[in-house]
Amino acid sequence: MDVSFLGGPRPQRGVGVVAPFDFALDRELWRWVPDEISLHLTRTPYVPVEVSLDLARLVSEHETLHEAVRTLNAIAPEVVAYACTSGSFVGGIAGERAMCAAMTGAGAVPSLTTSGALLDALVELGVRRVALVTPYTVSVTRALEEYVAEAGVTVTGCAYMDLTRHIWKVPYRQVSEMAHKAVRADAQALFISCTNLPTYDVIPQLEAELRIPVISANQVTMWAALRRLGTRAVGPYQALIDPAARSGPVRPDLPGPRPVPGLPEVRGLPDEEQQQEGWT
Repeated sequence: MDVSFLGGPRPQRGVGVVAPFDFALDRELWRWVPDEISLHLTRTPYVPVEVSLDLARLVSEHETLHEAVRTLNAIAPEVVAYACTSGSFVGGIAGERAMCAAMTGAGAVPSLTTSGALLDALVELGVRRVALVTPYTVSVTRALEEYVAEAGVTVTGCAYMDLTRHIWKVPYRQVSEMAHKAVRADAQALFISCTNLPTYDVIPQLEAELRIPVISANQVTMWAALRRLGTRAVGPYQALIDPAARSGPVRPDLPGPRPVPGLPEVRGLPDEEQQQEGWT
């Protein structure tokens, strides 16, 4: 059978993605990507450490990133993204910039990180006051709060799940509950942290309920990487990727969560719910 009339495959442009060893949401990343773009993923080496500040530091060492980017060089991506929130905010803004420089040096292509993309997204949306949702422990959540504050953005409220493993198993229902706990009346946007936390389908619903932009770790990573290529992320009615979704009715006042000593405005899930989901 002569299939020469079909020609060859459509030309593809590549985005290299360096992810932590336990990253489990490859399919979620692809959902923001237009047809003409390919994702090329590689993972950092396994380390026997639960989600913590120690793990964040281990998976973001420059030597680790250098080797990961080198594995992508043969594919010649046009941009490389480090898809890990905690690993890219653990060293503050200076640490995030140094990580980008290390990756660019290893691959000779523009590089970005999830946490750097977060700050770019806040600038894009004109946000100076943000609420946070994280699956992390208190210490990791506090590090994110400090990173955002270092950029001059005020954290208006924060809710955390206190997880150290299996973050990708968290259902949308729990993400939504935590979002409503974190958002107070003065929040201009909500950021849902961690690239291992599923968020794609819940973003439009939360934006409709909270009446503010809702951005997530995987969303900002793909948005920033694709913007570097001069193209746009795709997805259902999300304020970050669709300017038409940025204006809407004023959100009604919402009650704030109770403060937790040592981390202002942070609240985790009730113990009963954590046990039901098998969370630690």
